[in-house]
Amino acid sequence: MSQQAHPPFEAAEPETPNLDFAGTTPYEDYVKADVLTHLQHTLSDDPGEMVFLVTTQVMELWFTVIVHEWETAAQALRSDDVPTAIAALKRSVRELEALNASWKPLGQLTPAQFNSYRSALGEGSGFQSAMYRRLEFLLGEKSASMLVPHRGAPRVHAELEKALHEPSLNDEVVRLLARRGHEIPESVLRRDVSRRYEPADAVEAAWTAVYAGDESDELARLGEALTDVAELVWRWRNDHLVATRRAMGAKAGTGGSAGVAWLEKRARKNVFPELWTARSHV
Repeated sequence: MSQQAHPPFEAAEPETPNLDFAGTTPYEDYVKADVLTHLQHTLSDDPGEMVFLVTTQVMELWFTVIVHEWETAAQALRSDDVPTAIAALKRSVRELEALNASWKPLGQLTPAQFNSYRSALGEGSGFQSAMYRRLEFLLGEKSASMLVPHRGAPRVHAELEKALHEPSLNDEVVRLLARRGHEIPESVLRRDVSRRYEPADAVEAAWTAVYAGDESDELARLGEALTDVAELVWRWRNDHLVATRRAMGAKAGTGGSAGVAWLEKRARKNVFPELWTARSHV
């Protein structure tokens, strides 16, 4: 008996997405990809300059997102909304991980590779990044002199000046500790927030008490979220140091800084310092 032939199986044709739009695509309207992908104007003939430029631009975008998260966290702490603050800090941890991964394309530059387009940078330096400066201000690393490079850009200068005179994320954390019953002196609570934050024994004592208590307590969970942030900021600074040392040794930086020596000094600083020192007393 002959076997009955069956027609070949035909897969169902997937539905075709809408391809016909009156103007630009909704994706383009939202993401502005055409703008983003036409912002790369290299200044040398070296093919390696493109990855340096794009990676730097990507870093600026991550700075922008992280500043948004930390401003959200600071505002939430001001309103005693610790869960919202923790959620924003946890998001920023993932964003910091992505930011730190930006060093991967640059981390193995040889001096010859970097020198092939370094002259195109002129006096340009990441030290001059206004968004990174806002990020540092939120961590309590304040300095009015850091506004000077931006005097020629009124909008940017105004945003930095506003950030300089607002309480940092660190200040809002300390004020929350005081409102939760920890003895923080007025000299700390009413300090000039436009100046660099300096560690205080009373804040260290407050975190010691928090960590000696219930680990599931809201403040303890906030402390761990802040510690995660602090650790990744430290890693960012160290990765920057290693990448710079590998690419240019101990030469002066493009913006006139001391280069590696400056970065080494920055890498030794702890963010949220009392969170680290308090651990020795628990």
